[in-house]
Amino acid sequence: MMRSLYTASTGMYAQQLNVDTLAHNISNVNTTGFKKQRVEFQDLLYQQIRRPVVTDNTNEPVGISIGLGVRPSATQTSFTQGNLQASTNTLDVAISGLAFFKLEGMGDDNVYTRDGALKIDNEGNLCTAAGYKLVGADALEADAYDVQIAKDGTVTYMTPGSDTVQEAGQLELVKFANPAGLEALGGNIYAATASSGEPEDWDPDSDSTVSIESGYLEMSNVQIVEEMVGLITAQRAYEMNSKVIQSSDEMLQTATSLRR
Repeated sequence: MMRSLYTASTGMYAQQLNVDTLAHNISNVNTTGFKKQRVEFQDLLYQQIRRPVVTDNTNEPVGISIGLGVRPSATQTSFTQGNLQASTNTLDVAISGLAFFKLEGMGDDNVYTRDGALKIDNEGNLCTAAGYKLVGADALEADAYDVQIAKDGTVTYMTPGSDTVQEAGQLELVKFANPAGLEALGGNIYAATASSGEPEDWDPDSDSTVSIESGYLEMSNVQIVEEMVGLITAQRAYEMNSKVIQSSDEMLQTATSLRR
C-alpha cells in the first residue's frame, strides 16, 4: 500500500485539530480574560530506505529516507496581555502584567483566573460570576457603597453615616513559572499543575511589573484577522492533503488496471 495514503491522512487529522482550535479561539473573541491557543506540530518517524555510507572505498553523503507524516505535539496557550476596555463599574478590574487572581476552589485547592468582572454575593464577598470567592478580600458590610479597588489590590468602601473609609482586605494575586502549563477548567478558570509550578504570591511592594486597574476589563487576546488567516491556511492544507489521497488512489487504480 502506498505510504502517501497514510501520510496524507495524518495531515488531514492535524489540520482538523488546527481548525478546531482556531474555532475555539474565534468563538471566545469577546470572552473576558480569554487566552488564545495555538497547535504545535511535529513530523513523524522517517523510514530509512538507504543510509548514508562513508568508508575507505565509498562516499555517499546522503541516503534515502521517507517521512511518515505529521502529528500534533502540543496546544500552546498564549498569555499575552489583552486589550483593556474601560468600564463604568468599579468592581470591574483588570490585571496589567502576567499574574492571576487567587480564588477559593470547591475543594481544598485554589483555582485562578484573569477574569476581573467581579460580583458581590449574598454574604458580601467579592466573587466571580461562577461564585468563586476571591482570596484576600473580606466580606463587605450589607450597606457598603462606593467600593474601590486600588492598584495593589486593597479593597475599600464607605458606609452610610460615616466619613471614614473602611478597608476590606487585599486581593491576592499569584504568578507561575510556566503559565502555559496551567490546566484550563473552563469558565475562565485555571488550575495549577506540576508543569505550571507552584503559585508564587505577588508582592506589590517589590514587583512593579503587575498592577490592578480598576474600572477596566481585560478582553480576549484573540486577533480575529490572524485567526481568519490561520483558518484559510488550515483549510487549504486540509484540501491539499485530500488531493494527495485522491492522487494516490488514481495511481493505484492505474496500477491495478495494467493487466486489462
